[in-house]
Amino acid sequence: MSILVRSLSYIHTSGDFLFRQISLSVPKGGKASLTGYNGTGKSTLLKLLAGIIHPAEGDIVLPGKMCYIPQHSGQYDHLSIAEALKVEHKLSALQAILQGSVEESYFAELENDWDIEERIRSALGFWGLGHLDSHEKMAMLSGGEKTRVFLAGILIHDPEIILLDEPSNHMDRDGRALLYELIKKSKATILTVSHDRELLNLSDLTFELTRNGVEQFGGNYDFYVGQKEIMQSALQSQLDEQQKSLRQAREKARDMAEKQRKREAKGKADARTNSMPRIIAGGLKSKAQQSTARMNDVHQEKVQSIAENIQHIQSDFLQYQVLKIDLGYSGLHTGKNLIEAQDINFSYGEKDLWHLPLTARIRSGDRIRIEGNNGAGKSTLLKIIMGKLLPASGELLMAPFRYLYLDQDYTIIDPKLTVYQQVEKHNDRKLAEHELKSMLHYFQFPASQWDHPCGTLSGGEKMKLAFCCSVAENNTPDILILDEPANNLDMQSLRVLSQTVKNYRGTVLVVSHDRFFTEELDVDKSLLLSPGL
Repeated sequence: MSILVRSLSYIHTSGDFLFRQISLSVPKGGKASLTGYNGTGKSTLLKLLAGIIHPAEGDIVLPGKMCYIPQHSGQYDHLSIAEALKVEHKLSALQAILQGSVEESYFAELENDWDIEERIRSALGFWGLGHLDSHEKMAMLSGGEKTRVFLAGILIHDPEIILLDEPSNHMDRDGRALLYELIKKSKATILTVSHDRELLNLSDLTFELTRNGVEQFGGNYDFYVGQKEIMQSALQSQLDEQQKSLRQAREKARDMAEKQRKREAKGKADARTNSMPRIIAGGLKSKAQQSTARMNDVHQEKVQSIAENIQHIQSDFLQYQVLKIDLGYSGLHTGKNLIEAQDINFSYGEKDLWHLPLTARIRSGDRIRIEGNNGAGKSTLLKIIMGKLLPASGELLMAPFRYLYLDQDYTIIDPKLTVYQQVEKHNDRKLAEHELKSMLHYFQFPASQWDHPCGTLSGGEKMKLAFCCSVAENNTPDILILDEPANNLDMQSLRVLSQTVKNYRGTVLVVSHDRFFTEELDVDKSLLLSPGL
């Protein structure tokens, strides 16, 4: 079945429109993606389609069976796996019937799903969750396991329409591979919100949601990027042409002003020599002044019109510009030994974390991707490197170094502080207030945001503020430690992060299952972790 949205509007509880009068359609069996900045309403639109919230106006047509895979951050922890999969009532009905009940309501609830238990086991097994019981609470699962549970619902319910909200977040490489294969083979109509470019490239239709509405691009994400680059080039040409026109208009205005000044000077000279009767000279002077005033008004209107046009083009152009952030140079010479680990391991209780003890060396200038599936101990290794945990066995030697740690939640940011207070907290350079505010402005935080609590910021804004704090510290890190920092970022923010890390002159340790992201960072080494048996 197809997805049809007509003239849809949604209003925040504050009374402001998030978006208004948007329309889009996905044909039956089509695979579409929805992209746009954080805060434009992508997840809200999916919730509207799923019927979780309701629009202020407009129509939504989803005529087939629908399955919604939500983005999660703990809000479903109180549910059991069965409740998250929306099968708890069928399971209860089945158990009641098996125990001898003949109540009609149980048979009506179960319908023909006599194999529901087998379908649940099969679906969980497909996603590597065959060890879980459907009565277990979601709170007991890791982020990747929770995502897999929701995705198992697709196999259980066999929907005709699938709505996916960041389905590859928290997913390891094996989970992502299963997700990609499922989408490739699915006959359902699919609409996806994601920052995962490999996933977005499985779509044959891309929608961009902006403050001004929805724009359709007839291809996958790479096609969309190519089209946006063409549009950026066209805007740059328009901007260059308008700036040229503005210079010419101003030069012409100056030339006319100079000619008028010369005419007025000549008129005064003629009056002094009495070469023209005073009444005639006065009349000519009055006509000249009126004519000059009209021409000045015309040129002033033209200059103003061109200037306003330039302002509009620059405003449109801003969405394509990537914020340039320079973290500086750590000062350590390339190749300096920073960390040497010999047969180290970590233990939770009596069980070793890694199947084989870890031996590795990290030198200044290395760019290393730490790989492994969920549960392999990647974040634990980062905590050991940062000195927050000690290995249970083996030998670990570390030279003194400074680091900047960025995780997917950007925990360096205190949600209780305002934007200005956050930067002020890291102002080790003792910069004056106006200098801090100029820095915030450069990092794309206008004055209207300085008093906003950091807890209200989007993922991309937290990322930019974290880098702003690092610059304010005047403490260039020797190592950038990145633990899934690309999660929860819109594509523009992801470009900022990629370019910043790529241009950084120092050591990079990155944990990420996003292949495109790590390739852009010029990672040259990998460290594969294998969990204990």
